Amino acid sequence: MTAITSEQPNRRDVLYLATGALAAVGTAALVWPFISQLNPDAGTIAAGFPLEVDLAPIAEGQVVKVFWRGQPIFINHRTPKEIQSAQTADWRSMRDPQPDSERVKPGKEQWLVVSAICTHLGCVPTEHQGNYDGWFCQCHGSQYDASGRIRLGPAPLNLALVPYKFASDTQIIIGET
Repeated sequence: MTAITSEQPNRRDVLYLATGALAAVGTAALVWPFISQLNPDAGTIAAGFPLEVDLAPIAEGQVVKVFWRGQPIFINHRTPKEIQSAQTADWRSMRDPQPDSERVKPGKEQWLVVSAICTHLGCVPTEHQGNYDGWFCQCHGSQYDASGRIRLGPAPLNLALVPYKFASDTQIIIGET
């Protein structure tokens, strides 16, 4: 029968482990700047190149989600019923009062372009949901109307407007005003 002996770590073993750990940390600290310099310049990211969107294939009543500057954007081709509902709502009594006319371009009321990020905790709401047939954030129950205005729930503000302009009747450029 052989006896099992357990070796206790000695001082040399501890020094080897400490030296190895220090070498790993030092290598990571040395390599990090080289990897980091491969990222694009912060000014380039913040600038956000303009995004051209063709509106022709978007059917009335359809909401399309696109990405600009790394954030989702809703483009809503509103129906006449949605437009009427948004225009006749008592906006003065809302938490973040803003008339529908300030949220759309004049003469192009059928198009609403807003950030697709809930103003409560940054979730992405689902379209054509809730009591106001606008957007519903399932995380905490915030409800927005067809103009992207907060109507119910904990969100403090309306869905943020996105800078855009019409290049033609069927094309918008997000990121330019």
